[in-house]
Amino acid sequence: MSTICAFTTPARGHLYPLTPILAELARRGHRVKVWTLASELEAIREQGIEAASIAPEIEALPVNDWEASKESEATANTFNRFLERAPFEIADVRGAIERERPDLLITDINAWGAPAAAEASGIPWAAFSPFFAWLPSPDAPMFGPGMRPLRGPLGRLRNAALWKLAEFDLDRKFLTRLNAVRAEADAAPLAGLTELWTRPPRLLYMTVPELDYPRRRWPSSFSFVGPCAWQPGAGAAPQPAASERPLVLVTASSEYQGDEALIETALAALAGEDVEVIATTAGHDPAGFDPPPNARVERFLPHDPILARAALTICHGGMGIVQKSLSAGVPLCVVGWGRDQLESGRRVEAAGAGLLIKRKQLSAARLRDACRRARAMRPGAERMAATIAAAPGPELAAAELEALMPRLYAG
Repeated sequence: MSTICAFTTPARGHLYPLTPILAELARRGHRVKVWTLASELEAIREQGIEAASIAPEIEALPVNDWEASKESEATANTFNRFLERAPFEIADVRGAIERERPDLLITDINAWGAPAAAEASGIPWAAFSPFFAWLPSPDAPMFGPGMRPLRGPLGRLRNAALWKLAEFDLDRKFLTRLNAVRAEADAAPLAGLTELWTRPPRLLYMTVPELDYPRRRWPSSFSFVGPCAWQPGAGAAPQPAASERPLVLVTASSEYQGDEALIETALAALAGEDVEVIATTAGHDPAGFDPPPNARVERFLPHDPILARAALTICHGGMGIVQKSLSAGVPLCVVGWGRDQLESGRRVEAAGAGLLIKRKQLSAARLRDACRRARAMRPGAERMAATIAAAPGPELAAAELEALMPRLYAG
């Protein structure tokens, strides 16, 4: 039996898709332990996975991009947080190595310290990403602002030029500090920030090729394993009450990002529509909203039973809810709030499975119109559902991880 140690950042949207992979490894007879949010330990242990809290200093440093007034400031806030967390992540990984003697380490793509410690340890390691890669390519628009794809020579020229400018700017601002952190972990320096995506010997990429932009070349370390969706308590959740009216799910980020206006605007936009609305507020107190008669507001509800009869999802564009909706064949109206969410929304739109509204364009009238149009895009969402259903999932992910331990696992 091998020992596998995994480390997440303080985000449920990163822990939840990793959980079924860790559970599959445990089912195969491995001893698996994850360091994650203190509030999630009990639910994770119920899956047959050992669990411990990440350093409290990490949890005390939530992503604060929502405090920024400009996109560039939001990115800077996020990356500064990653750098602030890094020394505590290194200590967590080193402590786990000393105590657990692991045969394999798994790190979160949004952790900048943990992979440095893993790489320096000489122990086999891998990373996982539950969102789209900010990986330069002339075949894909620059990551971040949700640019529309542009094909042909002109598109490749635009993409290459904007990626080069973005890389230069990010490296100028953050690479020296990142490499200083890596030096403290005794890890080799990176040539650029985007090398965070290509340095892991294996990257579990939690989506399907059909949802991302097509590229002529993907790194050989990338493994498309599909969404690997999971949510605590989903199996025991009751179905929502039957209704003749179409059901619309409205939901915000599971980690606070100041997106309460999304819920407020959605409730206002749908108040006069012949639909039933269920809104889950997650990072917001549901008492702060005034729902119309056709709406129910709760902090948390398992989404799977709701999506089983939903006509539409209105969301912020987090990869978890985007891929859950598509898995159920439910089209989306994505209000891209920030982070990776504009990119998720634009890819949904490119797949013909929904529409993207940028945060600054949000109004009740615009959202109402987009919802009516997006509901007609169910065929595109159902095509994506069939594609996701065929994804290899946790079984392939577990096999890929086992392959990194050839001396211990004979296949």
